[in-house]
Amino acid sequence: MPPSGVKSARPAHRCTECGHASPKWVGRCPECQAWGSLTEVGAPSSPLRAVHAGPVTAPARPIGQVELAGARAVPTGIGEFDRVLGGGLVPGAVILVAGEPGVGKSTLLLEVAHRVAAAAGPTLVVSGEESTAQVRLRAERIGALHDQLYLAAETDLSAVITHVQDVAPTLLVLDSVQTVRSPAVEGTDGGATQVRAVASALIALAKSRGMTTILVGHVTKDGAIAGPRALEHLVDVVLSFDGERHSTLRMVRATKNRFGPADEIGCFEIGDSGVVGVPDPSHLFVSRRSAPVPGSCVTVTMEGSRPLLAEVQALVAPSGGGSPRRAVSGLDPARVAMVNAVVERRAGVKLADADVFAASVGGVRITEPAADLALALAIASAAADRPLPAGLIALGEVGLSGEIRRVGGTGRRLAEAARQGYTAALVPEDSGTGPAGMRLVPISDLGAAIQRLF
Repeated sequence: MPPSGVKSARPAHRCTECGHASPKWVGRCPECQAWGSLTEVGAPSSPLRAVHAGPVTAPARPIGQVELAGARAVPTGIGEFDRVLGGGLVPGAVILVAGEPGVGKSTLLLEVAHRVAAAAGPTLVVSGEESTAQVRLRAERIGALHDQLYLAAETDLSAVITHVQDVAPTLLVLDSVQTVRSPAVEGTDGGATQVRAVASALIALAKSRGMTTILVGHVTKDGAIAGPRALEHLVDVVLSFDGERHSTLRMVRATKNRFGPADEIGCFEIGDSGVVGVPDPSHLFVSRRSAPVPGSCVTVTMEGSRPLLAEVQALVAPSGGGSPRRAVSGLDPARVAMVNAVVERRAGVKLADADVFAASVGGVRITEPAADLALALAIASAAADRPLPAGLIALGEVGLSGEIRRVGGTGRRLAEAARQGYTAALVPEDSGTGPAGMRLVPISDLGAAIQRLF
């Protein structure tokens, strides 16, 4: 019998998928909702004991004496990829690249591995989804063959570590982290426990060897990175690779970056020769016409520190009866609905009995409020069937009362528009002076702007 006042230890159960602990067995994990994943792991741990002083890896030093050589980024030679990373690859950094199947992750990273192999020494690409022959065919197609680029096809973590010890690479690319299994832990392949164990082991290996590691991750149906959320906290950089399947445009966005800005974007174009960086992508998002057409307006969006010209198009057509249709492509549907209501209510444009279609050009996704004014003018232009003047751009956020608010980065936006040949800009009041050769038209109210133009 246990002493009076001391509770007897009860067996604990832990989920093999997410690690959730439960004092008793249940058929379905209350955390991750997996069936039959709870297994008995023994009695719960004893109360924490006192922790004594132990050895340290290196003595603490004044911050001014810490060397920076180990944290300097090394450029890969791919300008758009280096822009997103903050200058290049940092030794010992662990990068997670996620994206939908077929978007071009493996092709881009194979080109990165080739550039690093040619400039910095051995590079190892481990594929858990394709054979080495399949990777070799892709490398031949994009011209990424090099004597210092090593390939391996493994799904066992211990085998991956052996390859790293044999090759001693400066860069390791693992495609993908969900396909590699650790024999030291239980759990299904690609499950939360396995992914966490594999990532933790590779991160420790990368830090100890000063080896840059790129992990390719799967995404779920809603676009989130598959696996435990702790995976994103463990790595140093998280990159999102996205793009429309029917478009050749691909974008790499940094959602987390310990070595640079976390809001940068890199633009690429996929083709027969692989994934190629596009240093000036504005021409992809703007239609080239000899004369203006109704329902079209150009704005300038900010992706990180980069201004990009983007065209917003709208079509207003008589409704065939019933409820009018509202269709959106490349824009935020909630924002389009709000701007549509403001145009009808504050500017007097009749849209209640009309179908309204709004879209962006080139597959770019526009979500920032700076495009509100361009969207409103495109809708009004389509309803009046009259084009906007040639060489005009519009910048500004539209409020519910119809006022036009100033947006950030106006100077850089206007400078990019002037560089692309635009000569006039509708902007909110107090937007400052524009670049040479561009005429600014300050407006304070959407209704007055539409009356002035039409």
